[in-house]
Amino acid sequence: MAAVLRAQQADITKLSVDVIVNAANSSLLGGGGVDGAIHRAAGPDLVHECRLLGGCKTGEAKLTRGYRLPARHIVHTVGPVWRGGAHGEAELLAACYRNSLRLAAAKQASTVAFPSISTGIYGFPIEQAARVAVETVRVELAVHASIQEVVFCCFSAEDLRVYEAALTAP
Repeated sequence: MAAVLRAQQADITKLSVDVIVNAANSSLLGGGGVDGAIHRAAGPDLVHECRLLGGCKTGEAKLTRGYRLPARHIVHTVGPVWRGGAHGEAELLAACYRNSLRLAAAKQASTVAFPSISTGIYGFPIEQAARVAVETVRVELAVHASIQEVVFCCFSAEDLRVYEAALTAP
C-alpha cells in the first residue's frame, strides 16, 4: 500500500505521530520559529540530549527522544540558508528530507510530520521548498516501507495552500 502524503495547518508540537522533524539550527540547542516551539514543548531534557550530539551540519539529521511531545522521536535537520539558489540550496534541502526519513525509518516509524524546512528566517522561497519537499519524500518513501503517512505541517493557511498545490502537481 502506498504511503499517504498530506498537508495540514497545525502546531507540529501537538501532532500524534511517531516522528516530528525539527527545522533546527546547527547547534541543535533551540532557536526561534518551529525549533524554539519544539524545544519549549519537549522540555529541558531535549536540550540536554541535544548537547550530547555535537551539533549538525546543513543537510544532515540527528535523532532524539520526543520527551513531553506526543511524538516518540524528533529528527533534527538543518536546512540551507537561501543565497539565491545557485549555491546547492535545493540539493541540501532535499538531503534534509532524505536523511530525516532514513532516521525515522530506522526507528520503524509509520507516521512522520515535517515543518516547512528553511522557509522561515532562512529565506528559502516556499513554492520551491514545497516542490523539493514533496518530490524528495515521494522518491524516498519507495525505499522506506515502514512509513505509511507523511504530514507536511504548515504554520499558516497560505503555507497550506502552497503545499496542497505541490502535492497535486504532476
